[in-house]
Amino acid sequence: MIDAYLLRRILYALGFLLISAIVLFTRMLPLDMGPGGFAPPDLILCFAFAWSVRRPDYLPVLLVAAVLVIADMLTLSAPFIAPFLAIIAIEALRARRVQLADQGFGVEWATVAVVVVLMMLAERLILGVFIVPQPAFGLSLLEAVVTVVFYPIVVLISTLGLRVEWLKPGSIDPEAHVA
Repeated sequence: MIDAYLLRRILYALGFLLISAIVLFTRMLPLDMGPGGFAPPDLILCFAFAWSVRRPDYLPVLLVAAVLVIADMLTLSAPFIAPFLAIIAIEALRARRVQLADQGFGVEWATVAVVVVLMMLAERLILGVFIVPQPAFGLSLLEAVVTVVFYPIVVLISTLGLRVEWLKPGSIDPEAHVA
């Protein structure tokens, strides 16, 4: 018989895969946005940040990296740069989760905003060093801003809809028990 806590962790990992597949599917649809296209938010990154801050045990970092590598390949982005930066960002957020749990959502949102902007700047710097063509700075900045704006919506969906709630430091998950 499988442990309830392990089953829940597996189900949340599969849920993240399903959400990522839906996001990638809609991103690859041939929708013509015209010349003034809207920069879509990076919802996969938003879900990864929200879940990693609230319940890091539900979302393995290697799973996020694998999903982002596949997303880069499917969307024809520069491979391995976004997953590399995302792993660094997720680990930085996980290291600060104790402070973020105590200080409220405003500080969490500001921290995620800074991380997203730093990721965008680091990606542009790396692409610039290797002289890789990249989108205009305004478009990259717009994508970062839209991602930050969509973060509270993702947190709301994760918290209310998917029940990814804070695990405060020192508290014990009722489903997780040590044998």
